[in-house]
Amino acid sequence: MVDFIDMKLAENKKKLFDTMEEVMTADRAKHSVLPISKFGLMQITRQRMRPEVNINTQEVCPSCNGSGKITSTLVLEDEIEKNLNYLITHKHKNLKLIVHPIMHAYLTKGLWWSSKLSKWNKKFGQKTRLEKDTAYQLTEYHFFDSNDEEIKF
Repeated sequence: MVDFIDMKLAENKKKLFDTMEEVMTADRAKHSVLPISKFGLMQITRQRMRPEVNINTQEVCPSCNGSGKITSTLVLEDEIEKNLNYLITHKHKNLKLIVHPIMHAYLTKGLWWSSKLSKWNKKFGQKTRLEKDTAYQLTEYHFFDSNDEEIKF
């Protein structure tokens, strides 16, 4: 929809419509151009030529060997970072994050200064303790305050 609401003269509306149809003749996709309505709106529709972009953000679940899907570690990492940012900006200090051992390995991989956890500590100007718990599901994580009380969202 294109809004030409201030276009009053019928002659100008006709010129615009004719020009738009002329320009669209070079388009290989099926399309339609409707004249400007009494409300000053022109509707242009066009057939999709390329396939729809579909990004899969799920991974095969290691617990059930592929019979289920889980959130991608990248998406989970972004979610944890967003929640960490929220907690720090709301004046929480001495945070502890407990995750599944696989997620722990993912967040601490690399050299001590290049791991995701150390980058978060540097970015937020505060050290967050990271611990692992084998009882947690792969995508499960919890934040705890300085009194070891869980912080609920």
